[in-house]
Amino acid sequence: MTTPRIHVKKGDTVVVITGKDKGQKGKVISVEPAKGRVYVEGVNIVKRHTRPTQKLRQGGILEKEAPIASSNVMLYCSKCKNATRLGKKILADGSKARVCKKCGEVLD
Repeated sequence: MTTPRIHVKKGDTVVVITGKDKGQKGKVISVEPAKGRVYVEGVNIVKRHTRPTQKLRQGGILEKEAPIASSNVMLYCSKCKNATRLGKKILADGSKARVCKKCGEVLD
């Protein structure tokens, strides 16, 4: 069984389109294709109670990003200043690129 494709990748700027963080913009920290989830910087913050360890001398309550479903985020186009769908385009040199469906801007 192959892993499902996700429309965003690490380093992309995305906008959350649904849920408690709707409208927030952030950078993708990591992607879990098998689960269909992405971690977005500053979005879906949860509190974790941790005990002291060798690595983390002082325990306490830490805030960190939790994964969000990839279907709940859309790629952000810096030219349109808006969330957009992706299109594929073959460039002059034969390589493929992701483009904004609204303005045609190359997003890679």
